[in-house]
Amino acid sequence: MYNPTYADTVFYAAASERAAFIRRTYAHLALAVLAFIIVEAFLLQLPIAGAIAATMTSGFSWLIVLAAFMGVSWLAERWANSDASPQKQYLGLGIFVVAEAVIFLPLLYVAANFSSPDVIPMAAVITGFLFAGLTAIVFLTKKDFSWMRSILTIGGFVALGAIAASMIFGFSLGIIFSAVMVLFASGAILYDTSQVLHHYRTDQHVAASLSLFASVALLFWYVLRIVMSLSSDDD
Repeated sequence: MYNPTYADTVFYAAASERAAFIRRTYAHLALAVLAFIIVEAFLLQLPIAGAIAATMTSGFSWLIVLAAFMGVSWLAERWANSDASPQKQYLGLGIFVVAEAVIFLPLLYVAANFSSPDVIPMAAVITGFLFAGLTAIVFLTKKDFSWMRSILTIGGFVALGAIAASMIFGFSLGIIFSAVMVLFASGAILYDTSQVLHHYRTDQHVAASLSLFASVALLFWYVLRIVMSLSSDDD
């Protein structure tokens, strides 16, 4: 999530500059989603995809994977948000997309091979509708959801603690936790979208698209977990 620190933000830019920034941001978000799909499809087609997924989630390996993902995410977001060259900003976005594809591999492998063939498309459609609705709320009301930053930060640490505890002590977080995380991801989308309208500079479309992509990926993760859980209950 972006931390607004600049006075020369998109909110005060000329209407044409603001519109161009928004178009670039969502075009880059669409390209990031497309790149994620391509990388994920490649990973799932690997003959050793199952072995990789099993290794990533065995024992305490998932904690290591999560720690590595957080480190890569921090670096990628720092590059994308920096005033460095556009090449470095794009590198940050690209690294983040690949990291998301890797961390999604175990979940999508199980969904693709051991669940109903409808679960991934259904989760994608639900995620798309939720994202569109949340985006419309911000664009139509033009409200600034920056006040949610502290809530999301605290909620993120609580969620990470719960995930770590579940892996250490071997209990399942269940569908209720997934539902709470869907609400959390929805709040993150409201926050990130309001940053696009109010607080980014007009040259920070790469950083804006990365933040939005991260929130959409989180939403998709937990929507997919819910759909998979409900699908298995129906079997």
